[in-house]
Amino acid sequence: MIEAIGLEKSYGKVAALRGVTFTAHPGEVLGYLGPNGAGKSTTVKILTGLQPATAGTARIGGFDIAAEPLEAKRLIGLVPESGALYEALTPVEYLRFVGQLYDLTAQEAGKRAAELLEFLELDPATWPRRMGGFSKGMKQRVVIAAAFLHRPRVIIFDEPLNGLDVNATIKVKQLIATEAARGGTILYCSHLLDVVERVCSRIIILDDGEIRLDGSLADIQMRFPGRTLEAVFQELTGKRAERSTEASPQEVESP
Repeated sequence: MIEAIGLEKSYGKVAALRGVTFTAHPGEVLGYLGPNGAGKSTTVKILTGLQPATAGTARIGGFDIAAEPLEAKRLIGLVPESGALYEALTPVEYLRFVGQLYDLTAQEAGKRAAELLEFLELDPATWPRRMGGFSKGMKQRVVIAAAFLHRPRVIIFDEPLNGLDVNATIKVKQLIATEAARGGTILYCSHLLDVVERVCSRIIILDDGEIRLDGSLADIQMRFPGRTLEAVFQELTGKRAERSTEASPQEVESP
């Protein structure tokens, strides 16, 4: 469902990706890890059509994101690190608008919006309120609901737990597990290594625009016996892995 083939991206003389190649299949939750500046967000932007690659090919469900962007984007649900909302709208108004973009009827979008907002525990008393006064965690719930609204076949998360409390984090993990069980494909980018260990069936570690490791947790444990994922991450990237109790900083990849 996700194919990255020889992806390269340069910002002037700075190489952000250097021949990144991987695939992700239906039912797979792929953790995509790396320190700040490793190329994670650049990969996400290329896979979702937000930036062109300098070289290489990205496909979603067999559709080339550069040549067939509409077909590919219909299959994607994206939870960006910093989700932008139309804050003059209420959550339900916004989700109905998103539903229209994916050709859902108003009834379908409204029903699905209510199901997702309720599941993510956004207080129904806030649904008629404009989102300009919402907290970061409340906005993030709406962003996640928008990503799942059209039942996409591919979900791409870029630091999805930013601003969420413990209960909301548990709900997101449940959504991921449910989606994978339904045959969805999830690409999960995060600094929170303990969460990745719990939710991902396979892990890629990226550093300096190149893949350093690609395998299941069992594969990693066989290759690095007795080592934690954090220790492996530190060894392969040469940088201190952020602890899961710390707030993850925003990734900056282009000058």
